[in-house]
Amino acid sequence: MIITAAEPHDVAKLLAFRDEAATWLRGLGSDQWSRPYPADRLLATIEAGLVFMLRDGHTTAGTITLTPDAEAGLWTNGELAEPSMFVNKLTVAREYAGQDLGGRLLDWAGDRACRAGAHWLRLDAWTTNDALQRYYLAHGFTHVRTVLEGGAVNGGPRVSGWLAQREARVADHGFRDQTPKPERLRFAA
Repeated sequence: MIITAAEPHDVAKLLAFRDEAATWLRGLGSDQWSRPYPADRLLATIEAGLVFMLRDGHTTAGTITLTPDAEAGLWTNGELAEPSMFVNKLTVAREYAGQDLGGRLLDWAGDRACRAGAHWLRLDAWTTNDALQRYYLAHGFTHVRTVLEGGAVNGGPRVSGWLAQREARVADHGFRDQTPKPERLRFAA
């Protein structure tokens, strides 16, 4: 399998992935990703070079977004001063479930983050999705804290405020990486 930067024509596939994941999650009793994601925001992250596609021949097996920017209101100023990269929208096609492609994508992200000069690979997960939280813990992440205040929608609780991190490190993820070399991070020391 190869990992490549997403291209604008991947928007439809990425939106379909999100719908597929939301349907699967709904079947597990979770409301995660139940709201449609704006295509224009997704296109902007693709054009910024932050979205990556895992391809198995002509089939897209998974996707991950990796950004140097944290979502506002989650991490402390001290944490933001540490060189970090943030995982978002990790999704694996249901037909590839059970192969730990998500874990390998996390390893790839940690490797890329390390090569960019990051010390931490960080993420926020759905606050009520205990299974997802256990998944990240099983993949070497440590729970930092859960942020419940400051939700953006109508002042309600934050739905994706379970914060975790693991050290960014070189990893043998097993993918053929065809992404551009990562830019070095700029951070406050």
